[in-house]
Amino acid sequence: MNELKSQLQELIKQRRSIFPVSYINKPIERETILGLLECADQAPNHKLTQPWRYKIFINEGLHKLANELVRQYKLTTPENAFLQKKSDSMREKVLQSGAVIAICLHESGKVPKWEEIAAVATSVQNMALAASAEGIGSYWSSPAIINSLNSILDLKENESCIGLFYMGYHNEEPRLGNRTSLDDKFTWIER
Repeated sequence: MNELKSQLQELIKQRRSIFPVSYINKPIERETILGLLECADQAPNHKLTQPWRYKIFINEGLHKLANELVRQYKLTTPENAFLQKKSDSMREKVLQSGAVIAICLHESGKVPKWEEIAAVATSVQNMALAASAEGIGSYWSSPAIINSLNSILDLKENESCIGLFYMGYHNEEPRLGNRTSLDDKFTWIER
C-alpha cells in the first residue's frame, strides 16, 4: 500500500497542464478515453447528481470542432478586434490534439449550482490525473465563445458547456508545479 500511496502522491504533484503545441502525432484510442472517463465518473458529488456530461471529439470530429470554434469566433468578434492569428491558433490547438472533450454541466436543481460545478471540476481533475498516468497531457480551457457551441454540442435546457479539455500524448519530462509556500495557504487550529 505504501508504494501505491507514493505513486499517487507523485502523480498528483507532477500533473501539469500540457498544451497542444507539445502534443505528438499519436491518436488516443477510444478504449483509453473510456478508461479516463470511468475515472472521471468516480468524482464525489452531493446527492449523487453526477452533473458531468462529456462530448468527445476525435478523428474527424476534431475538424468539426475546430471549424465551429473559428466560425463562432468570427461571428462574435467585432471586425476591428478580429485577429487572424487567434483564429488560426484556435484551429491549430484542436487539430494538434488527440482528443478534445467538451466539459458540460448538467444542473439537477437538487443542489446549489456551485456544488454541481465543483463536482464537475473534481471529475475533470480525476480525468487529468488518469490521463497523466497514461502519458497523456491535458489542459482545461474556457474560451470566451464557450457559450456559443450549442450548435454542435446539442445541450439540453439545463446544460451548459463550461470548458474544453484538450488531450494528447507528449514527450515532456515530468515536473513539479511552480507553487508559492504551502505555509501561506493553511492555518493549524488546535484548540
